[in-house]
Amino acid sequence: MAEALVLEERHKIALRDIAVSETLGPDDVRIAVHTVGICGSDVHYYKHGAIGPFVVREPMILGHEAAGTVIEIGQNVRHLRIGDRVCMEPGIPDAGSRSSRLGLYNIDPAVRFWATPPVHGCLTPTVVHPAAFTYSLPDNVSFAEGAMIEPLAVGVHACVKARIKPGDICLVTGAGPIGIMTALSALASGASRVLITDISEAKLRIAGSYDRVLPVDLTHAGIRDAVDATCGADWGVDVTFEASGFESAYVDALACTRPGGTLVLVGMPPHKVGFDIVAAQAKELSIETVFRYAHVYDRAIALVASGSIDLKPLISATYPFRDAVAAFERAAEGRPADVKIQIAL
Repeated sequence: MAEALVLEERHKIALRDIAVSETLGPDDVRIAVHTVGICGSDVHYYKHGAIGPFVVREPMILGHEAAGTVIEIGQNVRHLRIGDRVCMEPGIPDAGSRSSRLGLYNIDPAVRFWATPPVHGCLTPTVVHPAAFTYSLPDNVSFAEGAMIEPLAVGVHACVKARIKPGDICLVTGAGPIGIMTALSALASGASRVLITDISEAKLRIAGSYDRVLPVDLTHAGIRDAVDATCGADWGVDVTFEASGFESAYVDALACTRPGGTLVLVGMPPHKVGFDIVAAQAKELSIETVFRYAHVYDRAIALVASGSIDLKPLISATYPFRDAVAAFERAAEGRPADVKIQIAL
């Protein structure tokens, strides 16, 4: 038995003991969890009880954005030691699957991802995790920043897919946690400026506190005017990252991307979305899609450690584990000025 933050059913969470299997295998490490971030997917399971085909049918431990300390290692583990400060990549694929053999382990149909039914998450004092998906944190990267590596990895992966070139001008539609971290990843990847849009003025103020991130009023005319002023009339940005999932954002994304540019679909709409294929064809846009991330965790850690990306301004509040339910309820409120709520164990 272990104490954990448990989603009992839709709209019901509790901090209580729950039976979990924690057998340490030869290639695993046992980790004392220190900090866990609350993700939008956690909130979605709380509000709706499901995300697409993933339905909460029995109590599930929440949380997948985590950092902690290694307290036990399996006999085959060589790159980690007891006492190492680490963060954990939460999706574990089948190493023998066709997807994994192609290097596309994030889209392995058999991947087991923390806090995705029926897999328990990590909002509990200790977890057992494969060492291959556990990464040491440099001394200058805090546990709080380590727990932010998971959402940052989405932005880094999006930029890898975008193949950003030095000096590119980018647009991000949506200034939630993923949108802001995608903007920061674009700058760290060589972009000269990033325009960012959102319906929340509070989110835009936070995004705009970063150098070379330019908040834009969320009207079609406002976005078009800002793109014209930045890139030249009737041209467009080199890369657009759609990070909101709102249907109207796809119209702006197509309109604001230059001929021959790249559109990266990062946000996940709650319903099917259609957009103008001919408009994309007429510009010969390259369209890339993103599902989580692959092969970028070490890159994301290095960007934070080097100072290329500063995640600290995005941590809105940290709650002690005993107040985990209150932390989760605040995250579910969706306060305009909140970016990331974390829980410290």
